Amino acid sequence: MDYDIAIIGGGPAGIMAAIASGKTSNVILIEKNSTLGKKLLLTGGGRCNITNNKPPKKLLTFFDRKNFLKTSFYTFTNEDLFDLFDFDFIEEDNNRVFPESEKSIDVLKGLEKHLDNVEVRLNYEVTKITDNFIINDEIKAKKVIIATGGITYPQTGCSIDNFSLIDEPLTKIKYGLSPLITKEDLSDIAGITLNDVECSYKKSKVKGNVLISHVGLTGPGIIDLSSKISKEIDYDILDNDYNLACEINIDLTPNFSREELKNKFDKDFQIKGKTQIKNYLKQLLTNNFIEYFLNRINIASDTQLSRINKKSKNRLVENLKRFTLEIVDFNKDLAKVTIGGIDLKNINPKTMESKLTSNLYFAGETLDLDGPTGGYNLKIAFSTGYLAGLSASKKKSLNDVDKPITF
Repeated sequence: MDYDIAIIGGGPAGIMAAIASGKTSNVILIEKNSTLGKKLLLTGGGRCNITNNKPPKKLLTFFDRKNFLKTSFYTFTNEDLFDLFDFDFIEEDNNRVFPESEKSIDVLKGLEKHLDNVEVRLNYEVTKITDNFIINDEIKAKKVIIATGGITYPQTGCSIDNFSLIDEPLTKIKYGLSPLITKEDLSDIAGITLNDVECSYKKSKVKGNVLISHVGLTGPGIIDLSSKISKEIDYDILDNDYNLACEINIDLTPNFSREELKNKFDKDFQIKGKTQIKNYLKQLLTNNFIEYFLNRINIASDTQLSRINKKSKNRLVENLKRFTLEIVDFNKDLAKVTIGGIDLKNINPKTMESKLTSNLYFAGETLDLDGPTGGYNLKIAFSTGYLAGLSASKKKSLNDVDKPITF
């Protein structure tokens, strides 16, 4: 069959592209899964952190690619997004927005209501797109929008193979916002949370909770740091050959400097000399972590403070401020975002159209637009998807957009 526009990928970006183009064009939305929005349903822990409600100008300051995103953010705003739904939203810390029901399925159903004019083809995997936009030797389109996502959450249909559908230059593809796998077996202390610690890799530092898992480390502090690690290391998932092998450091007592800890210990160890070190450290560390920590630094847990010599005291201070763990890999199946994608140098930010292939558009995580956490990634998907759909259906330039755009 022939269509004006074929959209490959039924995630947030693809759905929004279909909504933007479906009322004026003959559109088919193609999804390999049995339902649309599989990854959308997982966002925000199933609550769907649909967007971040900062004003566009302020929101853009959080992105390295802010100049590329300007047109899409101003073309499709948060107000435009909220207008699509017949229910209310709640705003939480750091301007994160969730549906009032706190159910991602309600967001998906709300979006699907706007697809009446769109043919939705489910359980259909695209394996080939020819130069003249014939898909799987069956579906012919005048224009194609690629919204297949990145490589994270493979259980939702994301795959490295998605990048091979078209012949467009890519930046290096990496894992982002991922738990980390440690060389040391931490399974005996799995489930312990280190609260408000500071994680660092080289010059990058992130403060937040760290959760010890059966294979390594996770939690907000680690998840955010992982993207910084990924960007520092020269590798490409598409090469299928990389060696992460690095060390991270955890400041277990970020509210104390080394000197402050040393002075505190000098004073306390004299006053509370009969107190065992395992009990004393309860004021500084998570209780269940203390035994492991002391074993790691070779201090017996029942040692009285008065019996800890200067060398051991210095070792205690150093490891509280710089607890080192060797990392061997990303926990790939749990990575939340993809770093890298279609090279933005070859995409028109005013339309999302390829500069190399006419009538080929891109949206969402397929592009090299990895963003921070907190509703930003869905914001990228919705806004770039809408702009791609609008541009493909009307071939509008920036000056033709219905609403005025001011930067």
